[in-house]
Amino acid sequence: MRFKRINKLKSKNLKLFLTFLLSLLLFSSCATTKNASSSLSSQNAAPESELSLLFAGDVMAHAPNYKITDFDLIWRDIRPLVSSSDLAFANIEAPVANDIPWNTYPQFNMHTEYVEAAIKAGFNVFSLTNNHTNDQYLDGIKQTKKYFDNRKGIWACGLKEKSGGPLTYKIIHKNGWKILFVSITELLNRNDFASYIDYYPSKESKRNQLIEELKKLQEESKADLFVLSVHTDEPEYVIKVTESHKKFFRRIIEECRADIIWANHPHVVKIFEETAASSHYTQDLGQRNRKAFIMYANGNTISAQRTNPQFAAPDTPRDYTGEGLLLKLKARKMSDGSVILSDYEPHLITTYITPAWQFVIKLLDDDFIATLDRAELVTWAKYLTERKKLMEKVLEGK
Repeated sequence: MRFKRINKLKSKNLKLFLTFLLSLLLFSSCATTKNASSSLSSQNAAPESELSLLFAGDVMAHAPNYKITDFDLIWRDIRPLVSSSDLAFANIEAPVANDIPWNTYPQFNMHTEYVEAAIKAGFNVFSLTNNHTNDQYLDGIKQTKKYFDNRKGIWACGLKEKSGGPLTYKIIHKNGWKILFVSITELLNRNDFASYIDYYPSKESKRNQLIEELKKLQEESKADLFVLSVHTDEPEYVIKVTESHKKFFRRIIEECRADIIWANHPHVVKIFEETAASSHYTQDLGQRNRKAFIMYANGNTISAQRTNPQFAAPDTPRDYTGEGLLLKLKARKMSDGSVILSDYEPHLITTYITPAWQFVIKLLDDDFIATLDRAELVTWAKYLTERKKLMEKVLEGK
């Protein structure tokens, strides 16, 4: 009995001691947490709201594209992905002028119903500046601007109201966010009416001018997010990123505080990357870990540049024009006012030519390839199996 009583006392004392020790630890940890919380970086702040963004590439209209009887068929398979985003961006690679006949390469023109099909699929932000912007001269520029200016719920920029006017921009209000969107081109196929376009040739003086104008816009807008579209002056069909654009884009991030740079022109997919901003940039904003995002080219979203796929040689350079990238990401606005870009989702797409000679967009994934196999379209299945491998290497930077 005495042995049992001693054990009970020991057990009771042990419980009291453990309770005291636990209380001491809790008190100590609370004090430590309080001190640490005051020095937390923005990545530990609570998220207040999110915005989903999707970036496509070039929307082109070669003759095979606009001869399809139902433009909705082009977008049907990617519509769920595009429409799931709050903002979906695409580059319109042609004038949009109903009073001018449809026209294919080298002087493009598309009609509004072609763009309406893309809008119906979920796209709502458009770049209008590229080397084909003035293919139909001043009439094409004015009709394009008028159409997009009058289209409710859609944001587009890059065209000026008057010759020699200031750099254009759009302020997009979406889900409590304020987004600054600017679109410029570094090249034109001809200089006709270039003064009506946000055109900044890739020479040092013009780049310096652009930097100063973007700085001013960013400072005055007080936007939560700054997205810049650049149609780059570089060789077409080349996958490698130029050192000139690497340096230039980083300079824009540092000096103009751009959050997302979305570049296009070569009609093939290039790498995308997240890049950290310098301490100078982040100290100004009171954010230690602010990062920006660069897409060097998302390729063709729809085109007919790969009219004749090389089934026996899928790594033929021209065949890369048949693939594109849809890049989806999230922007999170934190309780301390910072913005974090995260959750990057790359989706490879391909322009598939149906047996009825319709050029349509398909997700370049195993499910679609399996569908081709089941339909006994073996040539296409084998070809796209190899194309998928090649495109995955591109995204890996190989």
